[in-house]
Amino acid sequence: MEFLTEEAVYKKTPQQLTALLYEGLLESLEEAIASTKQGDYVRANKRLQKANDILRRLGVGLKYDAGIVAHQLDALYNYMAERLIDANVKKDVGMMQEVLTIANEIARAWNEAMKKEPKPVQKAFMQKAAAYEKFVTTYEQ
Repeated sequence: MEFLTEEAVYKKTPQQLTALLYEGLLESLEEAIASTKQGDYVRANKRLQKANDILRRLGVGLKYDAGIVAHQLDALYNYMAERLIDANVKKDVGMMQEVLTIANEIARAWNEAMKKEPKPVQKAFMQKAAAYEKFVTTYEQ
């Protein structure tokens, strides 16, 4: 993970900052797994706590008005955080690996999506889709 100064952080887009959070999450999980395998439970605990902190930050940054994907990511982040708490208590590398696998998939998809600049037509479509989804959600309640 690259070293960031405060100034460098302010120059990043929200999407780039999210990518950095994913990178930090993956790194923390890999270190937690390695530390657990080595029996260094104190270090593993610290790395798992950092991973959970990153998951919390990712959840806080979600824009729920963007649509159902934000709600699904929130549920996924909560699931991952719960699994890491259980993994920490049980010293279960398999649970940590499960969360690492999920995090890798999300990070890969996020980075791939960042490569594609949305076209004006896509933006208009997304606005219409978000408005429709909001209407449907309001109507169902």
